[in-house]
Amino acid sequence: MSSTPPPADSAPPPRDVSRPLLFECAWEVANKVGGIYTVIKTKVPVTVSEFGDRYCLIGPLSYKTAPMEVEPAEPTDPHLAATLQSMRSQGVKALYGRWLIEGNPHVLLFDTASQYSRLDEWKGDLWNLAGIPSPPNDHETNESIVFGYLVAWFLGDYVARQLTTAVVAHFHEWQAGVAIPLCRKRHIDVTTVFTTHATLLGRYLCAGSVDFYNNLQYFDVDHEAGKRGIYHRYCIERSATHCADVFTTVSHITAYESEHLLKRKPDGILPNGLNVVKFQAMHEFQNLHSKSKEKINEFVRGHFYGHYDFDLDNTLYMFTAGRYEYRNKGVDMFIESLARLNHRLQKSGSTVTVVAFIIMPAATHSYTIEALKGQAVTKQLRDAITEIQQRVGERLFDHAARVHGDTPTPLPETLLSSEDLILLKRRIFALKRHSLPPVTTHNMADDSTDPILNQIRRVRLFNAASDRVKIVFHPDFLNANNPILGLDYEEFVRGCHLGVFPSYYEPWGYTPAECTVMGIPSITTNLSGFGCFMQDLIERPQDEGCYIVDRRSQSVEDSVTQLTSDMFGFCNKTRRQRINQRNRVERLSPLLDWKNLGVEYSKARQLALRRAYPDAFYHGGPDAEWDEAEEGFYAAGGVDRASLGSMPPSPRLRGAATPGDMGTLTEEMQGLKTSDYRGYQWPTGEDEEDSYPFPLVMKVRSRSGSVMSGASTPGGGAFKSLSERDLQRADAALNQVNEHEHGEKEKTTTAAA
Repeated sequence: MSSTPPPADSAPPPRDVSRPLLFECAWEVANKVGGIYTVIKTKVPVTVSEFGDRYCLIGPLSYKTAPMEVEPAEPTDPHLAATLQSMRSQGVKALYGRWLIEGNPHVLLFDTASQYSRLDEWKGDLWNLAGIPSPPNDHETNESIVFGYLVAWFLGDYVARQLTTAVVAHFHEWQAGVAIPLCRKRHIDVTTVFTTHATLLGRYLCAGSVDFYNNLQYFDVDHEAGKRGIYHRYCIERSATHCADVFTTVSHITAYESEHLLKRKPDGILPNGLNVVKFQAMHEFQNLHSKSKEKINEFVRGHFYGHYDFDLDNTLYMFTAGRYEYRNKGVDMFIESLARLNHRLQKSGSTVTVVAFIIMPAATHSYTIEALKGQAVTKQLRDAITEIQQRVGERLFDHAARVHGDTPTPLPETLLSSEDLILLKRRIFALKRHSLPPVTTHNMADDSTDPILNQIRRVRLFNAASDRVKIVFHPDFLNANNPILGLDYEEFVRGCHLGVFPSYYEPWGYTPAECTVMGIPSITTNLSGFGCFMQDLIERPQDEGCYIVDRRSQSVEDSVTQLTSDMFGFCNKTRRQRINQRNRVERLSPLLDWKNLGVEYSKARQLALRRAYPDAFYHGGPDAEWDEAEEGFYAAGGVDRASLGSMPPSPRLRGAATPGDMGTLTEEMQGLKTSDYRGYQWPTGEDEEDSYPFPLVMKVRSRSGSVMSGASTPGGGAFKSLSERDLQRADAALNQVNEHEHGEKEKTTTAAA
């Protein structure tokens, strides 16, 4: 006898996918640590314009920075308020309010320290759930585990209360990724997107001297991660990658890397953008360049005092900046190329002087005496001349006021007193020095083993008078309050002529992107996400002031030669040519604007919703008309062609302005070969498998334990776990079905015989 079907109204109504809620989770929400802070912060305005108050960011609570970053407020969503009240009643400390940045979004910050008492319990649960180990003394991993469990607790409680609207949870990097496998195993009704901005193993492998990109498919990832002591972090990253509904990276170069190291092909690429402020007139940013350059001129006069025998009007400022990753950031290639550039400029008889800045924070003790003295004596000279000018002006005015008839003009001796001459001579004598200008502005904590200083010594770039290339290593962040190089980073970049970033490992590369937005030409490589982006986008990027060095398909020697040639060619440009090139570069900025690139995030979220709620998209009904519009949204593909000015000529774009056309965020993309990444035929091994096994062995104590996580922890969800007896009954029922089918098949075979 068949059982009576449950009433139709017993099933929960489908969630509304047309206006979903978005929670974006990252370790750097209102907590500046690295580049992801820039990604999140600059993207907020376009996300708020799309979601409004349906958007909330989730991050860790830092009592040092939160009071300056967040304005506390009470949540207007009653379900969210009830969830927070429930969590607070169990000891969770959290701050909810508005992030004080452009867009003013909602933000929720959890105090991980308030739940450290549950750390061991949650570590055990994570091991039982996903086989992820966690050593006791790794503070960053402990923080990530507590944070992940708090986020999963919050999401589970929230969607158990709010049953009408779809929820998208977007996670950035492994530190926020612990919550993803928890959401999957607890059957929390949210759809998840995971974005990796750089793989853990990739960064470690590239820092060593390995041929990374040509051997990607051959690495034993578990062994390499274990050897470097990051196996537990790697497990978290890989688990998040495979448990997310949609997996994305920031560039095609990182997508290729992720496929081999994390064993999942990304569903699409989400390039990093910037908030681009367009000037009303093109000359305005040129004026900013001129003002900032004059401030750098002031520093150069002081730093090279006593050896200042070059014309600043014929001097070019080049720079590289970023984290102190000597090999990954290509500093080794930059210094080697500067030495060769110095030789070529000397050999050609060029009168151009290049001052190359290396801005990379390192361990230091203090400013060098020479660097401080240089700025002091040049300031004294300027103050003395200003004082003399004032006195000469007063004497000249007095003489002119008493002129009658044909009185001759005053002689210089009558205007410049002996006291003035003595003061001037004393200031000029103070400028004399017998040592060479210092290479670094700070006393390094480990001068003898510092790789940058050692290479500078090796190539013998000591700022001698005969050198056409001078080097200034500034091992600290730039700040307008700095007594030596008193400029903020943005102001410094605007004052330079060329940014050089020959990175070997650079998943995206904000530094050349920032140069582009500020109208400064830059050199990058085709191993950086930004370089691949521009190479796929523009036919001849070097004509637009975006030089791309090939570090992928040629030897290191050839790459250094190419970089040297690009810098030498730039040195030979006239001032008018450089101005024209800055105009061309500045016109590329709309390609990097979040108003264009933010669309790719929308597509990733739409794909996640389609995978979580396919019936809402493909089964007609009340949303059929909206579905059709969304299909068109997907078919439209990448960013629209940039509307670039007609003077100078617009760059020739290659099709859509997003490489790889992010409209291909579809199910079918997972079946593509590695060689389908645009721009380069990647090396593939003959023994490469078409599919990868699930990355983590799900270690559990029993089958019933594998169904749910957090049975003894808050936020475990409202779902009841199946017992062993339930599973045994299911097995028995399946066995009966199989026996019945087997018997029917035997009868059919006998009848046919």
